[in-house]
Amino acid sequence: MGFGIVLPLLPRYAVDLRASGAQIGLLFASFSGMQFLFAPVWGRLSDRHGRRRLILLGLLGSTASYVLFEFARTYALLLISRVLAGIFAATISTAQAYIADVTGHGDRGREMALIGAAFGIGFTFGPVVGWVTHDFLGPSWPGLAAAALSATAFLLALKRLPEPERHRPIRAAGASFAGFRHVFARPRLTLIVALQIVTTVAFAGFEGTLALLTKERYGQGIRGNGLLFTYIGVCLLLAQGMLVRRYMPRVGERRFVRLGTLLLAAGLLGIPLGGTALAWVLPVLAVTVVGFAMVTPSLASLLSLHTPSDLQGEVMGLGQSGTSFARILGPFVGNVLFAVDPESPYWAGAAMVFVAAAAALALPDRPADSDK
Repeated sequence: MGFGIVLPLLPRYAVDLRASGAQIGLLFASFSGMQFLFAPVWGRLSDRHGRRRLILLGLLGSTASYVLFEFARTYALLLISRVLAGIFAATISTAQAYIADVTGHGDRGREMALIGAAFGIGFTFGPVVGWVTHDFLGPSWPGLAAAALSATAFLLALKRLPEPERHRPIRAAGASFAGFRHVFARPRLTLIVALQIVTTVAFAGFEGTLALLTKERYGQGIRGNGLLFTYIGVCLLLAQGMLVRRYMPRVGERRFVRLGTLLLAAGLLGIPLGGTALAWVLPVLAVTVVGFAMVTPSLASLLSLHTPSDLQGEVMGLGQSGTSFARILGPFVGNVLFAVDPESPYWAGAAMVFVAAAAALALPDRPADSDK
């Protein structure tokens, strides 16, 4: 929710500080860039020193970054706040490793979807909290509200979050980059990471250009776009909170990836085919979001299932690093294509995901002995 509070206000605050377009772009890229760099680092540290303390550090650092965001009166401080936010948000991979530590094979994907559902809640209600606190309490309140939420999460984790029992002892400290070697020595795991990157690039390109498309094609202003993104957040919440958690244990991760990539590709393809009818784009957006919501926890679960317990943090961090890179690349490529032709980001995204759907036929299902 803190992320959802801050994100819509970020360009507005930057403009007030006389930031250029390139500087505003850097603010957004810095967050994902730090996640790209630090997710494997935090993951490996959690393998060696425990999940709980890394999660606590992430929440405490996030609190500090939101406080700095609120009191930033120069562009440099605003940028530093986003850099710190990205560094400490990279502990998401540690949360994934925590889930892997406390779940069996059959429940892994269903519980991974909880993180996606949490993001759906944040994207749905965070912007509303940001708008209410800004307009009714004053411009100094949204960042403080985000900081208060992170501080509350820190206190809850400090009191209620135990260190999970591990299934294997921690590797010796000298086993550096063992997670990288584990992934890249196994083509099936490399394929999982590649699919995470490709599908996220396509979806991030869709997210990064949708507001421009709705303004140009459907005449939607700030309020209309806000409602549209709230609708997307609700779709994400329902898909991962209900659909994925209920049916993935029955259907299996591999089938969910295959079906999800097809739905994601069909949704992206449907956007340029809909003309100017807003009634058409609403169900198409739902199909797109549901497809992506099926793919992301399924791939994360498969990556986790084929990783030994003492490498979970580093390997999940590698996967998170790949998706963070994709969230930098996707909007950049999408906006470059949009400037050429407003429909081209969705044609290109659909083509990429159809290739991913074909590649998903080679995905493993349950771990083989050589992967354990």
